[in-house]
Amino acid sequence: MAAPLPVAEVIPPLEPGALELTEEEAAFMKTLTGIQDVEELKRHIVDVQAKAYKVYYYPCIRSFHFTKLKISRLPAYKYLMQLKDDRPGAILLDAGCCSDRATVGNDLRKAVADGWPVENAIATDLEAEFWKYGHELFKSTPETFPAGFIAGDLLSDETLTPQTRFYTPPTTARPSNLQSLKSLTPLNGHISAIHASSFFHLFDEERQANLAKRLASLLSPEPGSIIFGRHGGLPEKGSREVHSMKTDVKVFCHSPESWKELWDGEVFEKGSVRVNVELKVVERPGPGVRIFSREGEEGKAYLLVCVIAFPDVCFPEKVLQEYYKKAMSKKGC
Repeated sequence: MAAPLPVAEVIPPLEPGALELTEEEAAFMKTLTGIQDVEELKRHIVDVQAKAYKVYYYPCIRSFHFTKLKISRLPAYKYLMQLKDDRPGAILLDAGCCSDRATVGNDLRKAVADGWPVENAIATDLEAEFWKYGHELFKSTPETFPAGFIAGDLLSDETLTPQTRFYTPPTTARPSNLQSLKSLTPLNGHISAIHASSFFHLFDEERQANLAKRLASLLSPEPGSIIFGRHGGLPEKGSREVHSMKTDVKVFCHSPESWKELWDGEVFEKGSVRVNVELKVVERPGPGVRIFSREGEEGKAYLLVCVIAFPDVCFPEKVLQEYYKKAMSKKGC
């Protein structure tokens, strides 16, 4: 493994002029911040970006990924919005909400803005400070945006003590106040929808399996409960060494086949869930997804787009293909 470079040499400076907002993103930010002037809005975003970058210099912060509305581009999103109407009290968990795709919990805010009841929404991530900057970015407080938030490591029993996967309703009562929770453990078997994107590939294969089992223990056994998102992938599963901003690191990526085998058979009993997964090829990837390229194919990267669901939810191939055409071709993928 190569020796780490001095920090001063490897942390790229911020480029405020690189901020670009689509019409949809600008409208979303204006609505939540109350800032209507575009230039003032951009200054506000850049100011919060600089603070978040000091916490940890994720490439996605530098690339303004926290202004993107990626959850709404996932093929399961329309179903998620229907689920809130079909299942009163359904809980939505945004797992890893401050990971390299978001940094400030913007995906959960998008779902709430589109109608998911904020009192039934909860997020978790290792870094509580990014969640704090989410409040600053969107000019909210824990009182005006009372979603639950758990700061902690999903692989730690302090954050989540997992149980065997639920195939029948849990005997414990559903927590009534998500904001008061100190861990995710009381939610075992009670969560109807789990959004998990852009962080499985941060772990090796063994810990990815552990993480999957922990998330699975949270999922409600009611038909239609789902885990959905996207992660770095490869045509054939395996590890590859990539150069981060500190040192060389190994990244493990699943293939569509190994991802299905993980969830249907290892995490859940074989045949008890439906797993829809596709490998998306991203041409000319940005820094946030460039590491998911194979040697000799640096001009493109690979992303796994997936839905794991208790029947009766199935997303046919044509739904995923339509997603690719309309959503993944957009800038900022």
